[in-house]
Amino acid sequence: MNETLRTWHRVVKEKDIAALDGLLADDVVFHSPVVHSPQEGKALTKLYLSAAAMVLANDTFTYVREVVGESDAMLEFTVEVQGVHVNGVDMIRWNADGQIVDFKVMVRPLKAINLLHGLMRQMLDQM
Repeated sequence: MNETLRTWHRVVKEKDIAALDGLLADDVVFHSPVVHSPQEGKALTKLYLSAAAMVLANDTFTYVREVVGESDAMLEFTVEVQGVHVNGVDMIRWNADGQIVDFKVMVRPLKAINLLHGLMRQMLDQM
């Protein structure tokens, strides 16, 4: 496992949001499963990933499959949130310096998307 993914796994496991400062490139782009337009820049991406950590990173969150290339990875996850089974994929691409430049999240089923949309909105409003 490369250093970028090792750091990402630590962020998720420990909810180490401060580590995102070094992990995210300044021009990183975040693609939400529910927001139409890409969110550009480190500040917005950190905000979305921080909110997601609060909503998703519970004791049931686990990566169940990883497909890793030279500068990108697809990490499939499962988690249960408020009794709803969520299945998703984090698609991550990083630059030569090991900083994440693109982060896309896809989630299924529709019931999970609707639940996460509401919870993420609440968390972002609180933040």
